[in-house]
Amino acid sequence: MKAFMRWVERYCVRHPRFGVENLMRYLIIGNAVVWLLTLMDRTGTVRYFLALNPQMILRGQIWRLVTFVLIPDTGGIWGLLFLYFYYFIGTSMEREWGQAKFNMYFLARMVFTLLYAFLVYLFGGITMSIGAEFIYLSMFFSFATYYPDQRVLFMYIIPIKIKWLAYLDIALFVYEMVVGNIGTKISIAMALLNFVIFFFGFMRKRVSPAQMHRRAAYKKAVKKMPSRHRCAVCGRTEETNPELEFRFCSKCNGNYEYCQDHLFTHTHVQ
Repeated sequence: MKAFMRWVERYCVRHPRFGVENLMRYLIIGNAVVWLLTLMDRTGTVRYFLALNPQMILRGQIWRLVTFVLIPDTGGIWGLLFLYFYYFIGTSMEREWGQAKFNMYFLARMVFTLLYAFLVYLFGGITMSIGAEFIYLSMFFSFATYYPDQRVLFMYIIPIKIKWLAYLDIALFVYEMVVGNIGTKISIAMALLNFVIFFFGFMRKRVSPAQMHRRAAYKKAVKKMPSRHRCAVCGRTEETNPELEFRFCSKCNGNYEYCQDHLFTHTHVQ
């Protein structure tokens, strides 16, 4: 496992453009289209035919291997608000990790969800229709770990730090683990396992709990200072990413500065 994690890390460094650029934008657009269709579908047919269902996949409905990530968590106006929140945390993590690592993260989450669904079906005989809630939940915990003091509007009214929402989710998980059925227990365990394996495995070289604390303290101390360095591609600065190095490009026409991830991969401005 450690060797595989190191290989993934090296691959992302060597191929920074791996995957789909602005992946979260396209995912949210797809979710918004499905959300709109579900408003007109009172029978639940749209969600049923897009959900991850191992039994139906084995019968030939292979599109479900991909389309389950396009199903929003809930319908109505709350579904639209959740999409906005997911877009916010998703684009933030894509800027934090870079295109390659974020795509690898999302792909890994899809694979884990597929494995979970098929294992439960093949060995437990339980057939469930699954959406992308585990993937977005894992992304939420990653965001809360990186930006614990980021303030959001709880219920879109009450300002609250993101770490308290994460603690609230964990408390609800503990409650559901106690009173829920076996399917619920497995679902919660899989969601947390997704986060733990990827974040503290794949990302452990970049972030440790001590580093997270120092980063939060540093950002709090310099948040009022103007940024001196800003990448012309991803927009990251020495304030948001103090671990990065920034350099000006001598081949670009003008004073364009880039971070270490985009210094050798950007398109020169003429």
